[in-house]
Amino acid sequence: MTPQKKVQTKAQTLAWLRTISGELATATLKRLEDTLPWYGTMPPGRRSAVGMVAQAGITSFIAWFDDPKSTPWIAADVFGAAPRELLRSVSLQQTLQLIRVTVEVVEERVTSGSETLREAILLYSREIAFAAADVYARAAEARGLWDARLEALVVDSILSGEYDDELPSRIAALGWHGHGEVSVLVGTAPQMLDVDQLRRAARHMTADVLIGVQGKRLVLVIGRAQPSMSEVDPEIGASPTLSFLEIATQLESGFGSGHLVLGHEVPSLVEASKSAKAALAGFAVARSWRNAPRPVQSDDLLPERALGGDPLARASLVNRIYRPLQAHAPELMTTLWAYLDNGRSLEATARELFVHPNTVRYRLKRVTEVIGWDATGAREALILQSALIIGSMNEPEPQPKTQGRALT
Repeated sequence: MTPQKKVQTKAQTLAWLRTISGELATATLKRLEDTLPWYGTMPPGRRSAVGMVAQAGITSFIAWFDDPKSTPWIAADVFGAAPRELLRSVSLQQTLQLIRVTVEVVEERVTSGSETLREAILLYSREIAFAAADVYARAAEARGLWDARLEALVVDSILSGEYDDELPSRIAALGWHGHGEVSVLVGTAPQMLDVDQLRRAARHMTADVLIGVQGKRLVLVIGRAQPSMSEVDPEIGASPTLSFLEIATQLESGFGSGHLVLGHEVPSLVEASKSAKAALAGFAVARSWRNAPRPVQSDDLLPERALGGDPLARASLVNRIYRPLQAHAPELMTTLWAYLDNGRSLEATARELFVHPNTVRYRLKRVTEVIGWDATGAREALILQSALIIGSMNEPEPQPKTQGRALT
């Protein structure tokens, strides 16, 4: 066969393909309805969009058969006509099924064509499949970048406490599975942050996390999540609920070196800013506690936070320690003052108060029952003494007694 005859044959084939392109599109849509159940259940608008993709694929094949160098433009030719929401409603697997059905229809119609045409169909189907995968990969990448930006925005809103009406919808868009109590964990960001590992570790403990990086700080908003049915052993049942401190301990390896501070537990995500402020204030002064554990709870850093100017810590010391003791019994406050001023010596305290040492022990036990802190521990004694000092500063000055003038 001469080169001239080959050109003529290709030209004739192209003319024939253009003539039957409408017939191929109609046959393809009919085959889609017969073989793909998901296509028949789609709304009319989306079925029309899928038909546009099939028609574009046939038209693009004819153009590609005319000029194989147009391969890089296949994705734009075929998927450019589809509305953007089609990528969200049709999965990659369904797209590949669509391509397979279209190719089958074209192959059946051109069985009498040349060997070159059949080879071109096979090559084109491979290229269009790779193009589809590329389109979905780019969409997934864009979605991942958008989710990361949205998550950073949500975490920033929680840290600043500046909420708006759109925050719940943003949280829902991130697929937040947390419910109920929330706590915020603040530490140093590692050089190589493995976000997926943190999420996997949280899911393993029936928790969910929102992750934010602010400069050198890594912030995790931790919430409890309902375990999926696949994660629950029917014989053993759901795993026991871990405390937030236990969860933070398990997540500790995902942070960089340095201090790790866990904010106090709050009832819901809407109130997470309170836990975040406490964790951030504790993180700023954690270095002042030489033997601070990792992680450390923000409430264990109340003295350092108060000295650092944190008004929330000062209010916590007064409202959770000073006021309850003041309202309960005067002798408890007096005994605690004397015990701390005498270097936590029972005998010295008993001598000052003119009571038996066992009475001091009993009163200190009552102090622990009232406020939850044990004055006999070195660290807790510092917290209690800070509360007494700050609470006494807020007391009004005692008014001097005025003596009446004697009547003559």
